[in-house]
Amino acid sequence: MPYKSLLTVLLIALLAACSSGNSKRRGDENGVAVSGHQVSVQGSAPIVGGGIEAARRAAIDDAVHQASLQLKRNNNSAMLVSDIKVVDEWQDADLYHVQVLAVLSDKQRCGSPYRKKIVATGFPVMNADQISGTESQDLYSGIPREINNQLMETGDFIGRNLTNTSLYSRPDMAPEIRFAEGGGESVILNIAKQQNAQFVLSGVIRDFRVESTEYVRGSGALADLKSMVRDFVARRSVGIDVFVYDGFSGALLFQHRYTDSILGDVSLPSGYTVGSERFNSTSAGHAISEIIQQASEDIHKLFGCYPFTTRVIQAGNNRIVIAAGAQDKIRVGDKLMIYSASAGGTAGAGLGESQGILTITDVSAATAAGTLDSSAVAGTVRPGDWVKSFATP
Repeated sequence: MPYKSLLTVLLIALLAACSSGNSKRRGDENGVAVSGHQVSVQGSAPIVGGGIEAARRAAIDDAVHQASLQLKRNNNSAMLVSDIKVVDEWQDADLYHVQVLAVLSDKQRCGSPYRKKIVATGFPVMNADQISGTESQDLYSGIPREINNQLMETGDFIGRNLTNTSLYSRPDMAPEIRFAEGGGESVILNIAKQQNAQFVLSGVIRDFRVESTEYVRGSGALADLKSMVRDFVARRSVGIDVFVYDGFSGALLFQHRYTDSILGDVSLPSGYTVGSERFNSTSAGHAISEIIQQASEDIHKLFGCYPFTTRVIQAGNNRIVIAAGAQDKIRVGDKLMIYSASAGGTAGAGLGESQGILTITDVSAATAAGTLDSSAVAGTVRPGDWVKSFATP
C-alpha cells in the first residue's frame, strides 16, 4: 500500500510538469517570449486601402494586444505594457509584420522616447495692485520659468523661455486671447513656430490678495499700528491658472486652477527670485513653489502620453531635414511620419495628408536627416510640414 501511494504522488507530479510544459509551448506558438520585465512579440496586419502606414500601426497594435494577452495567461495582472520599441519589421505579400519589444512595469507609465519642446510665456497678474512695489516683482516671469525648469529636469522636455511676453491683453479673460491684429490662435502658432516648440505654456496670477485677520478701524496710533503689522498677521489667498496650448493647432490642451491660503507673515520681500532658497523660505514663496511643483507634475503626466512632433526645415532629393536631433533623443534608424501642413491654411492648423515614413540616417545636435520610404511621392514634402512619432501605448 505505501508503494501505491508513492506511485500516485509521482504520477500527479509528472502530469503537472507536462501540463506546465504544454502551457509554455502554447506561448511560443503565439510568437511571445517573456523575459524579466520585457516581452518580445510579433504582430501583423493586412495591407489594404490605408497603405503601409495604416498596416504598420495596426501591426503594432496587434503586437501590443498579443503581449497583453500573454500577461493575462501568466496571471501577471499587476504588470502593464508601459513602453514599446519596434526592433524589426518586414512585408510579406499583402501582410505587414513587426517584431516589438514591450517593456513591462507595475505602474502605468505613458511616455515618449523623445524630448518635447515647450516654450513658456509670462504669467500676468489679474489685479496688479495686489502686489505692492516693496514685494518681489519676479512672479510674472519666475513662475513659468520654474515650471519649465522642473519639466526639463524630468528629461522629457526641452524648455524655452519667452517669459517677457504675455499671451493676454486681458488677463481676466484668460484663456481667451484677444488681439486687435488677429485671432488668439495665430498668436500661439506664431510663437510656437518662432521658438520651434510643440507646446506653449502660459498662465495668469488670478488671486494674490492680502486680507487682514483683524479689521482696521478708527484712527490714531492704534489704527496705524494695526495697519503696519497687517502684512505679518494676515491671510493671503493664492490663485494661479496654468494653461498649455498645442503649438501646431493652437488648441487649449491643459487648463487648471491651483489655489492655496497663507496665514501669518504673508510678505514676499523685493529682490526674492522665484525658485531661490530665500523665496522658498517665506510662507508665500513656499505656497507658490508647491503650486509650481504640482503644475509641473500634472503637465508631465499628461503630455508624456503625447506623440513627439516637430517640423521639416529642408526637403529635396529625397533628403528630409527636421528641426530635432540628438538633444531631442532622435537616433539613427528611428522612423517618423511626415504630414502635410497645408490642410490648415496659412496658419497650419490641423494635420494634413500623410506624406510617408521618414527613416533617420544622420543625426546632429539640433537637427536630423533621413529618407522617405519607397511608397512616398517625390517632391511632396515641403519645409514647414510636420514630423510626428508613432503613438506610444
